Amino acid sequence: METKYIFVTGGVVSSLGKGIISSSLACLLKARGYRVTIQKFDPYINIDPGTLNPYEHGECYVTVDGHEADLDLGHYERFTDIQTTRANNVTTGRIYQSVIDKERRGDYLGKTVQIVPHITDEIKRNVKALGNTGNFDFIITEIGGTVGDIESLPFIESVRQLRWELGENCICVHLTYVPYIAAAKELKTKPTQHSVKQLQEVGIQPDILILRTERDISPEMRRKIALFCNVSPDAVIQSIDVPTIYQVPVNMHLQHLDELVLRKTGTPIEGEPHMEPWMQFLNKLKNATKTVNIGIVGKYVELPDAYKSINESLLQAAAYNDHRLNITFIHSEKLNEGNVDEQLSPLDGVIIAPGFGQRGIDGKFVALKWCRGHDVPTFGICLGMQCMVIEFARNVLGMTDANSTEMDTKTPYNVIDLMEEQKGISNMGGTMRLGAYDCELLPDSTAARAYGTTSVRERHRHRFEFNSDYRGQFENAGMRCVGENPASHLVEVVEIPGKRWFVGTQYHPEYSSTVLHPNPLFVDFVRAAIAYGEEAGHTN
Repeated sequence: METKYIFVTGGVVSSLGKGIISSSLACLLKARGYRVTIQKFDPYINIDPGTLNPYEHGECYVTVDGHEADLDLGHYERFTDIQTTRANNVTTGRIYQSVIDKERRGDYLGKTVQIVPHITDEIKRNVKALGNTGNFDFIITEIGGTVGDIESLPFIESVRQLRWELGENCICVHLTYVPYIAAAKELKTKPTQHSVKQLQEVGIQPDILILRTERDISPEMRRKIALFCNVSPDAVIQSIDVPTIYQVPVNMHLQHLDELVLRKTGTPIEGEPHMEPWMQFLNKLKNATKTVNIGIVGKYVELPDAYKSINESLLQAAAYNDHRLNITFIHSEKLNEGNVDEQLSPLDGVIIAPGFGQRGIDGKFVALKWCRGHDVPTFGICLGMQCMVIEFARNVLGMTDANSTEMDTKTPYNVIDLMEEQKGISNMGGTMRLGAYDCELLPDSTAARAYGTTSVRERHRHRFEFNSDYRGQFENAGMRCVGENPASHLVEVVEIPGKRWFVGTQYHPEYSSTVLHPNPLFVDFVRAAIAYGEEAGHTN
């Protein structure tokens, strides 16, 4: 079949959940046996989110090919089990950079370079690039921002042009907000009408409307919206608040979103989507009665989206262990020797979060020393793993001033350092290890037992490494280097075998955890945390 293109736009306000709707639709189409992928077009001028502060955009997600991407790509992968690449996330910055590079090379033969057609043509080229591979039946393209934003206009114009060029192989799904006015005790449809009118003014008629709401929208009100927005009544769907985002695909199917898309793209409708494994996961989430309490120690805890993939990986792991998840976020800047016992003792397990820079690092050392001393299941990820190494060096090996050269360039014990070949590179991000790398695990390690194999491939996003010059001293004192990259021999996993569960990974296992295939390390960590909680007599 010819590739079908589905555009998802948003109106009224941002943060309505276009990424969740796009992911849910992809989940349903994939469950019907179609080959599906999703891409996100972000209107900001940064080349990618790699240099953005998490307070600006939440977590920076990393694809298998090492592209730093918007956190929505994490949703795409968790909902669909597909692996995304740099082709799945494009920013205005990337578009302009490409066009300017072409202009500098003379590709435009001296013509005046303009938004239309040069910028819009570049956007369209990126939209269709995945379709040209012949690998996909459906390509869902989420347009970031809100209709009416000045930054989004070139993308919206590109969608308008593609609607004409692709004909019935292209549809537009528009997500809007229907607010409830408490004083009037009424839902209001006017914002949706205005949002659709803005789309129509730039030449796009949405085929399907999805209404975000906290209250049930009556059939009469949906017919009214259909009438004023030139959309068929059966194509007006509500997306009401649900206890978990993983319920959204089921709700969308109950309102026939997948069938609507198939019908409107001229695709035969056959049978039902194969959702049994998904429903089994939802049933585990719903039916779990006991709770596992996990603490996340980091410096962005007031912004949970900064650790979005970790949060979701823990939720999945808890469900597969038949437990509910309760996360306690602990600000590492506020954690000290005086309050650590009070903050950590109620927990069943602790995650030392990833990050960059000096801020909040001392609190992570305090947490690690306490967790190691009290034998609490502990999982260090990226910088969290490096902090494990530094804390162990200081308090077990007696290297009082041990540190990472990221924090202290003059430390006498550079247990975490740049590799030699990185030291001459000064570009921001130039020294980063990004994307998926192989890791070989020792067969008798906690990590190998969790994975059920000694060969894994996980994604990285870091600049500094374990300094192998100290490897012998660490291993002699009880911290084993149980995972390494087979090509570079860089240490990827450390653990203390004498503890219940004390593992640090230089990579980010949360990036590869999905609803149907939760990351084994998270599942094993949560299992250990549950066992410890029961042994410690924690009430759950």
